[in-house]
Amino acid sequence: MSRITVLVVDDSVVVRRLVTDALSSDPAIDVVGVAANGQIALSKVAQLKPDAVTMDIEMPVMTGIEAVRALRRDGHRMPIIMFSTLTERGAAATLDALAAGATDYVTKPANVGSVQESLARVADELIPRLKALVRKPGLPRAAAPRQSAVPVPHPAVQRAVRLRPAPARPSRPRAVVLGSSTGGPEALSTVLTGLNRPLPVPMLVVQHMPPVFTRQLAARLDRLGPNRVVEATEGMDLQPGWVYVAPGDQHLEVRRTASGARTHLQQDPPVNFCRPAVDVMFRSAVVVFGGDLLGVVLTGMGSDGRTGSQALVAAGGSVIVQDEPTSVVWGMPGAVATAGLAHAVLPITEIAQAVLRGVGLPDQQHVGGPR
Repeated sequence: MSRITVLVVDDSVVVRRLVTDALSSDPAIDVVGVAANGQIALSKVAQLKPDAVTMDIEMPVMTGIEAVRALRRDGHRMPIIMFSTLTERGAAATLDALAAGATDYVTKPANVGSVQESLARVADELIPRLKALVRKPGLPRAAAPRQSAVPVPHPAVQRAVRLRPAPARPSRPRAVVLGSSTGGPEALSTVLTGLNRPLPVPMLVVQHMPPVFTRQLAARLDRLGPNRVVEATEGMDLQPGWVYVAPGDQHLEVRRTASGARTHLQQDPPVNFCRPAVDVMFRSAVVVFGGDLLGVVLTGMGSDGRTGSQALVAAGGSVIVQDEPTSVVWGMPGAVATAGLAHAVLPITEIAQAVLRGVGLPDQQHVGGPR
């Protein structure tokens, strides 16, 4: 069996050892080197040619963000997983790293009682991501962290999916619901930038992220176009042209009101090992809007969004999913597509225009832009 080779980059000796020991607990992973800062990491990558890199953010000499930019500038395409802190500063830096070309991130263990618990937490977070992001011959697929894994189908299956879309009702949707996970922040940036006109309906978004991170994400997305993007709070009236991002560790639902609909946040148990969960949001939207919905499922590990899409399609709504070539991981969109629930399987660059057409706005040249 071919093993996944990993370079561990962190300025802390303790953290380097923790990550190395956690990864080495899996026989499919081989830690081939360590580096104490980004500058050393550049030379180690050139020397060792690892399949993947775990990267701390704040380091002396060269930060993780600077190292990501340098690696991508030099043409290195291996997955880079950032190791960040669960703080406002850590969240902002992580989103900067993703924008610079990092592939994914995990948060460092906080308030964990023992070394063994820390090792288990790091292993649970990192190992499934590495196995999902790195394709090696003979390597078994791993269950996704916080989600249920699904097999990635052969491209021929994807082509077949395009030929059997589920029926949709012709009425115009009253809301857009969107779910994403691994690779989602940059995919969402592409979609929100492409929505160059205010939507005539509200949009609700579930991106698998912890608290603090979702608030930072909403603030960044809000700068990308004419639609207003906010982190959802309890009881917000859903307004056209507004995008409501589910807060970390809370399920986002839609509740019917006398005047329309509003947000509802709750902390029921995770669904698909996720909170917020796409399925929870999709299903609640169907209760309120019936089939007058447009669903969108973007890149992400696992299958969150599949049962919600099933409910949406059964009610008569439409679903668009991101295609495999432009997805960081074709787990969530692939689960929806291979279940025969997708009306369109599109590259990420075409999804915004598909949404605009779906809500009744004709195609036109880009007229929006950062606010």
